[in-house]
Amino acid sequence: MANTIREARYRVEGMDCASCATKIDTAVRRLSGVEDVSVSVSAGTMLVKFADENDLSTSIVSKVGKLGYRLHPIAAGHGHERTAPAHVCSAHDHDHGDHGHHHGRDHNHGRDHHHEHHGHPAGSARPKGEAEKAAAIGLHGHDHGPTSGPWWKSGKGKLTIASGLALVAAYGVGNMIPATEPWIFTLAMLVGLLPIARRALVAATMGTPFSIEMLMTIAAVGAVFIGATEEAAMVVLLFLVGELLEGVAAGKARASIQSLTALVPKSAFVERDGRLDEVPAETLSVGAIILVRPGDRIPADGLVLSGESAVDEAPVTGESMPVRKETNDTVVAGTVNGSGALRVQVTAAAADNTIARIVRLVEEAQESKAPTERFIDRFSRYYTPAVVVLAALVAVLPPLLAGAAWDEWIYKGLAILLIGCPCALVISTPAAIAAALSAGARRGLLLKGGAVLENVGRVTAAAFDKTGTLTEGRPQVTDIVAFHGTEADVLRLAAALEQGSSHPLARAILERSAADRLSIPGIATVNAVGGKGLEGAVDGVALFFGSPKAAGERVPMTDDQKARVSTLNDEGKTVSVLVAGGTVAGAIAMRDEPRPDAATGVKALKDAGIHVVMLTGDNRRTADAIGRQFGMEVHAELLPEDKQRIVRELKAKGFSVAKIGDGINDAPALAAADIGIAMGGGTDVALETADGAVLHGRVGDVAAMIRLSRATMRNIFQNIAIALGLKAVFLVTTIIGVTGLWPAILADTGATVLVTINALRLLRPVKAG
Repeated sequence: MANTIREARYRVEGMDCASCATKIDTAVRRLSGVEDVSVSVSAGTMLVKFADENDLSTSIVSKVGKLGYRLHPIAAGHGHERTAPAHVCSAHDHDHGDHGHHHGRDHNHGRDHHHEHHGHPAGSARPKGEAEKAAAIGLHGHDHGPTSGPWWKSGKGKLTIASGLALVAAYGVGNMIPATEPWIFTLAMLVGLLPIARRALVAATMGTPFSIEMLMTIAAVGAVFIGATEEAAMVVLLFLVGELLEGVAAGKARASIQSLTALVPKSAFVERDGRLDEVPAETLSVGAIILVRPGDRIPADGLVLSGESAVDEAPVTGESMPVRKETNDTVVAGTVNGSGALRVQVTAAAADNTIARIVRLVEEAQESKAPTERFIDRFSRYYTPAVVVLAALVAVLPPLLAGAAWDEWIYKGLAILLIGCPCALVISTPAAIAAALSAGARRGLLLKGGAVLENVGRVTAAAFDKTGTLTEGRPQVTDIVAFHGTEADVLRLAAALEQGSSHPLARAILERSAADRLSIPGIATVNAVGGKGLEGAVDGVALFFGSPKAAGERVPMTDDQKARVSTLNDEGKTVSVLVAGGTVAGAIAMRDEPRPDAATGVKALKDAGIHVVMLTGDNRRTADAIGRQFGMEVHAELLPEDKQRIVRELKAKGFSVAKIGDGINDAPALAAADIGIAMGGGTDVALETADGAVLHGRVGDVAAMIRLSRATMRNIFQNIAIALGLKAVFLVTTIIGVTGLWPAILADTGATVLVTINALRLLRPVKAG
């Protein structure tokens, strides 16, 4: 019988730096039965996996509470309970064309539909009240306050203020009674140091002996013993100020993605028994009918039942132009209704709407560590003990071997202890990744974790699906040719035969006739001629609309007419010919046209040095016609296994390959690629499958995603350089006697704040490709 693994996710209050995360991770990991722990400073969350037979919720909350942090279980539905093996995926291969038709046209090959099954039963977290009670017990006497609200109301804020006031009082008393200076400054130092020392001891008993609190405690106590009490008190205050600044900066980064939830209005108007009731938006249930007034934000994902309006989707997708919505169109929570009222049927509860899913997925992605982050974590485990050993050697060797002054070199050793804190180094990667994931999500670029974000920037080849990715995914009328009469007559009579059909090509003709405001004549009967076309009569005139070959069998076509049809076919267009009253009246050409931004999007990738190819099951002629517009390599008439083979061939040539598709097909190719990117408008499939998703379906956003990744990696290397560079400079200046304890603590907290601020630059808007 397979082992069942439970997952519990928690919101962690008071966790503002990498040192906090390390202590929590180490302590929880030591609990018996825990399989894995992922702590995200940037998201303020913790994910714990443990064996089903263990109920560790109370132990986890209590353990973390003793460290000085408060846990809140994240509601059921956000966690997952699964039985190993973790995922069961099934790929169903179907042969579907891009758009076959009843006129007997070319059929395309293989569109592979991939369905990934995700279970979301309740997580294992205990009820909120119970957990909070346990956390409150563990929190007693500790100073990690809430991360929300004004900083001065938090535990850290109050402790920092108290320590500052104590130091000011010590300066006053010391000036008035100089003899008391050593004692009064020691007392002022203890105001801030005692809570720090308590946290250091608890962390040491839970597996983290080399925490920043421990280094701080040793340095402060050592400074008192060598008579530097005034400096010790100031260093403790600077440390607390630095921690507070880290918390404010971390809160800003955390608020970036959470602010998306503020886009959803608090209330909604629900239709009940013929009247409108205003209710909280979070109480809306699937199937409810709501009225969205002009100018209001849409409170839920839904389907338009009636009404027409232009909807501003910029807050969610970044789309600059309002999108026209009418009956049967979908709308997304948080978007802004334009000038018309809409009746909308709710299709997702508040916890499952598009914005909630994006926030949840980004937070889960932040818990997934990038390779660089994992390396830095491993490095810091050896780096901190090495710094402690170095500090001890600096303090002891010169006096022992060269007869140097003990006070001077102990002082330098204590300063090196503070310089050596790895906080800035450890936060350098997750801070940048969190900011980038948040910035991407606000632009409609969803990346599943730090590893994906890191790898996207390494992509050197992009393999695009055609239908629904490079193109709109639905045919449009491109040419109307009149051999006899007018183009309007040809379109009007063809539309008369196509009335009532739901076929994509029929819809294209009807949409074009509606756009041209044509009056379509009624028709009594329409007969389908198998594999050839449609026939009927209008005003006593016999009509046939179908393939050129079938039309030619009824009425011979002239050489000029055949040449015109052939030219349209060579452009990758599907051509239907209209025969009216024994003459060839005209022809209508249709094609699945490229997305408006496809050309600029492909060019942006090429300009970035990326090799671009098209992999499609469509016929060669149509694929080549589209490919010529983009100047890209084309592989057509492919089965799913052919696409997978080509992706593998590209990888064998040394390319790092991204496969871009619509998220529900091309499963083998998506699996074979280094990165799979789904194109979609925020659908479940687009959000839940592949490594990343371009939620708005813009081709240019693939280039934007790659640019974001590369900018993030540059930011990470800058952060590492800042963290290690400052430490190296202050290490040298401390040993040669230029700087002391004050600059040492500033080197640590200052570097951490600088690294965080540098990472926050990634929150600036991402430009489209």
